[in-house]
Amino acid sequence: MSIVTLNNRAVRSVSDFGSLNTGSMVFIKKLTASSSANLSFVNGSSDVVLDSTYKEYLFTFKDIHPQNDGRYFRIGFRDGSTDYDATTTTTFFNTYHPENDSTTQLAYETSLDQAQSTDPVKLIGAVGYDNDECLGGYLRLFNPSSTTFVKHFMSNISASHNLPAANQCFVAGYCNTTTAIDAVQFTMHTGNIDAGDICLYGIN
Repeated sequence: MSIVTLNNRAVRSVSDFGSLNTGSMVFIKKLTASSSANLSFVNGSSDVVLDSTYKEYLFTFKDIHPQNDGRYFRIGFRDGSTDYDATTTTTFFNTYHPENDSTTQLAYETSLDQAQSTDPVKLIGAVGYDNDECLGGYLRLFNPSSTTFVKHFMSNISASHNLPAANQCFVAGYCNTTTAIDAVQFTMHTGNIDAGDICLYGIN
């Protein structure tokens, strides 16, 4: 990294900020749903990278629309087998405000968190399926290739709740395994993902 040079001790006279090496986000893969049972990112398949190349991976969700009304959007993690059943422990809280302004909510959801579960992780629930309803947001997965530590993740998603209402859910947790996570799969808890894009990025 270059040294900042100050002439006459004035910021306006800085001659070089140099390279700060702040890292970069590298696009890897986009999957588009079309009445899809799932969208799966598998390391080494279809140009997907989900290994030690990056220490952090970012998934973005754009206009994810469920086939059926009021469904949960979920993620499953694969730890070396063919099943997306890595053991997870999570937290889940959400904010909520209906269009009719009848109530508001900021709450921890004990019925939606997980404790040493092999089920897919619920990221947001009760997503509406009207033509204009969808969800958007992101999930961060940290160092999935580690064989020393558990693998942490966190998500922040906003959706059109089926009441209708604005709903934002925050989920965080870890895959309680020291085996590498080599694939992830996104699903609705019933029905297909009718439309929408999920993009994967690597973070340097």
